[in-house]
Amino acid sequence: MRRLLFLNGIKAFEAAARGGSFAAAGSELNVSPAAISRMVHLLEQRLGAALFERKANRLVMTQAGRAYQSGLTPIFDALASLTAQVTASAGVRVLTIGVGPTFAMRWLIPRLADFRLEEPGIDVRITTGGAAAPFGDDWSCGITLGDGEWPGLAAEPLFAADLMPVCAPRLARELKRPGDLKGSSLLRVAHATEDWPSWLKAAGIARTSARGTEFQFYGQALQAAVDGLGIAMGIRPYIDDDLAAGRLVAPFALSVPKGMRWYLVYRGFQSEQRDFIAFRRWIIRAAASPAARGKAGGKLHRHAG
Repeated sequence: MRRLLFLNGIKAFEAAARGGSFAAAGSELNVSPAAISRMVHLLEQRLGAALFERKANRLVMTQAGRAYQSGLTPIFDALASLTAQVTASAGVRVLTIGVGPTFAMRWLIPRLADFRLEEPGIDVRITTGGAAAPFGDDWSCGITLGDGEWPGLAAEPLFAADLMPVCAPRLARELKRPGDLKGSSLLRVAHATEDWPSWLKAAGIARTSARGTEFQFYGQALQAAVDGLGIAMGIRPYIDDDLAAGRLVAPFALSVPKGMRWYLVYRGFQSEQRDFIAFRRWIIRAAASPAARGKAGGKLHRHAG
């Protein structure tokens, strides 16, 4: 027989540990902060160990609390996933992917038809994700840009995030060398202020600064480049399909690492879920496809100046 201690108290503690306060846990579990506090106190009595230090304005987990929470959260995540599978409509297999809008539009969605051919029984759902979004409770996995370190999550590299300027073919004809770039024509992305300075420094023209139209997302800046508004800083793999199709060209051969990579991110228990296993196998193969890289590379060097 399993010895299960006071499940309400365990839920209250895990929510408070994750949310950082009894108030946050109460909001999540739809009870008062005082009720959360009482349940956690009873749990501590039954465990014979303090899980929190109660400070004046905050909670601080003890060593025992940190150890307990690090094991509990994956268990609750796995339970939620299992429950979702059992209660889903008969025959419906759902895979929810958290991904940023530009990655979804520029790389993932154009390739999902291939995955559908391989796995017609899986209902793929795309939800808002990206580097700034927390990993959602209902996600099967996420695709995000970072350093590979997400506490409590597994991360597998998919792509290097290399930077290179891209523009419409008619603008490329006017760019023979990096010194031909004019600051007013360099399109910017609000959350990636370091991209242009990094590339311009590597190109030896650090005195030039980007002063063109600013956009919220890479996808907007890249569409503006396709339409001839200016030169965007392209990031792999966002630009690969446009380079292959000739909608954009890379006027210079120089590419600069962004210092981060794209990762497939997921909770450890997902590695045993058959639908995720199928998607993981497919996306790793698609990311490594030499055909896509070869087409993009051909366009790059054909227009290099």
